[in-house]
Amino acid sequence: MTAPAPASVDRTLAALADPVRRRVVDALRERPHAAGELAARLGVPAPAMSRHLRALRESGLVDDSHPAFDARVRIYTLRREPIAALRDWLDAAEGLWTEQLAAFKAHVEQRDDG
Repeated sequence: MTAPAPASVDRTLAALADPVRRRVVDALRERPHAAGELAARLGVPAPAMSRHLRALRESGLVDDSHPAFDARVRIYTLRREPIAALRDWLDAAEGLWTEQLAAFKAHVEQRDDG
């Protein structure tokens, strides 16, 4: 049996459960964006975008920074670490299923031979 998912993976999955947040992540994969750019691009009202970005920031999926020219603007960037941790967990889960299926196949084949 594999170990339960770390809390960071739980936070990542919870944040990605929302389709708007997944679209934000897709946009941030291309390049960093300001909150207003994301809201306009995705057709989401600014207050709703702010809530989605806060959830993504709290999950650790995104970072924000202020450009030197305007401290009122926040630029959001995607962080790789939470996605890497999710990928590692998924790989471990896939490995477990592969082992389980191979054992089941061997059991069925052994029963068919006997």
